[in-house]
Amino acid sequence: MAINQLKAGAVLSYVVLGLSNLVALLYTPYMLRMLGQSEFGLYSLVASVIAYLTILDFGFGNAIVRYTAKFRAEGKVEEQYSMFGMFLILYSIIGIVSFFAGLGLYYNVDLIFENGMTVAEINKAKIMILIMIFNLAITFPLSIFGSIINAYEDFVFQKLISISRIILNTIAMIIILEIGYKAIGMVVVTTLFNVLTLVINYLYCKHRIRIKIYFRKFEWGFLKEVSVYSFFIFLNIIMDRIYWSSGQFILGAYVGTAAVAVFAIGISIQSMYMSFSTAISGVFLPRVTAMSTLSESNKAISDLFIRTGRIQYVILSFVLTGFIVFGKQFVTLWAGANYANSYYIALIFLVPLTIPLIQNLGITILQARNKMKFRSLLYIGIAALSLGLQIPFAKFWGGIGVALAVAFGLIAGQIIAMNIYYFKKQDIDIPRFWFEIGKMSIVPLIVTFVCIYILPKFNFSTVSALIIGILSYSVIYISLFWFFSMNKYEKELIQIPLNKFIKKH
Repeated sequence: MAINQLKAGAVLSYVVLGLSNLVALLYTPYMLRMLGQSEFGLYSLVASVIAYLTILDFGFGNAIVRYTAKFRAEGKVEEQYSMFGMFLILYSIIGIVSFFAGLGLYYNVDLIFENGMTVAEINKAKIMILIMIFNLAITFPLSIFGSIINAYEDFVFQKLISISRIILNTIAMIIILEIGYKAIGMVVVTTLFNVLTLVINYLYCKHRIRIKIYFRKFEWGFLKEVSVYSFFIFLNIIMDRIYWSSGQFILGAYVGTAAVAVFAIGISIQSMYMSFSTAISGVFLPRVTAMSTLSESNKAISDLFIRTGRIQYVILSFVLTGFIVFGKQFVTLWAGANYANSYYIALIFLVPLTIPLIQNLGITILQARNKMKFRSLLYIGIAALSLGLQIPFAKFWGGIGVALAVAFGLIAGQIIAMNIYYFKKQDIDIPRFWFEIGKMSIVPLIVTFVCIYILPKFNFSTVSALIIGILSYSVIYISLFWFFSMNKYEKELIQIPLNKFIKKH
């Protein structure tokens, strides 16, 4: 059952990924034109500001998954239920703290953004922040049930809920925009669907998984152990916020909402790109935790690291090279000429980001081994340095300057330092990993350079011309990659399900 859930979870992760990206591709241009650049920039800015309050999770969400999987592997049922009660209390307290922290932010919006925003924009921002902090305060205590579902490897239910939410949320957003509501209406819709999802997760845990929640004496020793583990996850969350939310905050404070809007599109493309990788590794934490608990060999974990890295690279190399070749025309047609710089911002993110993305099972391995300390401390240092560069870079070069500061952090921390750490301290076979990726990279490099040389001779200024160009490129790229870059295992991942589907139909 667990194996089927794992396979189905990985498949449905890509269904969710494909659907969310398809919706983003079709819905975003409509939303941009309905909102306008200033209103979209305001919406993105407020969302990024509220994102900072999510750090109050303190990494406990990941700890719930890790320790539930650990207790299940060890057959400790009572300990699970006591842990759930402890976390429900902790998250309720965190929800209250986040609400009052949000109120503090609400009363200081004028002071923070007076140089980059108009009075009307500040007033709208206040309303949106008030709604979002209410959303966040409810989310914290109820979020434990989503973590429990993940730990129990009930991926099918989780992904089906995600699919339903994407479809219904998009329909509701379109209705709201058509009626005439703008950013504030969108925030209300998001809040309603979030609360509904949380309640459904609770009901599933209670009636399907049949978990119990014990409010017994606090196990302070266990809480201390969990806190040590979660602290370094927490540092990682802070790092993520600095990387992917601070840029919009800084641009809003020093440049204006139009610059935030352009940067936000670059961030949206980066988020879509990241999801291609995290969709598959996200289902492996319970499995890797069990492997670590049962003392599986380093070679077995290295093999899994390399195998998943290759699979992720199959997808990411295709997306990255396609974006390098067609991205500028795509962004102009998709978002509009006013967002042309979003292509360069996204590209500055995507190239260095590819390496940590194809290695993101390494994070799961560190979480399972409770070895997040070095990575978290390293990333906080690098992220702080990157943040220090973002402010002067934003003043001189706007959104592109902020992107360059972020890219510096990615290269120094997530590429150079972490590869050394994985190899020297975690006994992951990094030289073999890069030998495998190097073999796979020959086709992408050759195809990209040839296309960069040839394609300027063609006109891709219309949607139909761009689609024909992308399809032609895809046929050539996929054919060459299939024969010269993919191994037997990777081909079978596609061939076996395809053959089964053909036989049934």
